[in-house]
Amino acid sequence: MKTLIVIPAFNEAENLRVLLPKLKEVVSFDVVVVNDLSQDETAEVVKSQGIKCLSLPIQLGAWGATQTGIRYAMKHHYDHVITMDADGQHLPEEVHALMDAYQQTPSDVVIGTFPARLSRLKKLAWAFFKFLTLIKIEDLTSGFRLYNRKAIEVLSQRQASLLDYQDVGVLLMLLKSGLTIVEVPVKMLNRNDGKSRVFSSWFVVLKYMLQTTTLCIANIGAKQAK
Repeated sequence: MKTLIVIPAFNEAENLRVLLPKLKEVVSFDVVVVNDLSQDETAEVVKSQGIKCLSLPIQLGAWGATQTGIRYAMKHHYDHVITMDADGQHLPEEVHALMDAYQQTPSDVVIGTFPARLSRLKKLAWAFFKFLTLIKIEDLTSGFRLYNRKAIEVLSQRQASLLDYQDVGVLLMLLKSGLTIVEVPVKMLNRNDGKSRVFSSWFVVLKYMLQTTTLCIANIGAKQAK
């Protein structure tokens, strides 16, 4: 059973200097970092660790970079993909918690969750999206996930390229495809360096809320039309 760890990265050189050596110590899985047109030394840091680096010619954003890694796994016949953030929030030693949960439950996707990291504002936003979608998942935004081959096939599709974010939209697509999702509690840290790429400004937050709400409403409309 082949497993690939996919790490999307945009200007994460300093964080990757810390993360990648720890990851190599803890797990024996293959690792690929998808360099999303970084302006720093992200690619150089990855290559110095002897890890595969896929450098994108244009910036695709967090989900686009993640999907590139998933498609790479699809092409190279991996059975599982584990996605991790490059910012140091996801701990290498918690990778085994995802694998253990997958082996113990008949699910297609395992999400590592740590709801305590969410601010009160974010919790209100997630409660709103859960109300709209009826998704029964505690931590909607965790990018620390394990996907099996079925999920890899779904998320490699062209339709998945239309998603701007890897949280609610991906969950809706997976559930619509009849796949099962479980959560497992894990430990997480704050970013080692820099700031959040998704919630970097109020404008970005507003854009995220509008796009995700539209996606949720469109999904509800599609269900009612059936």
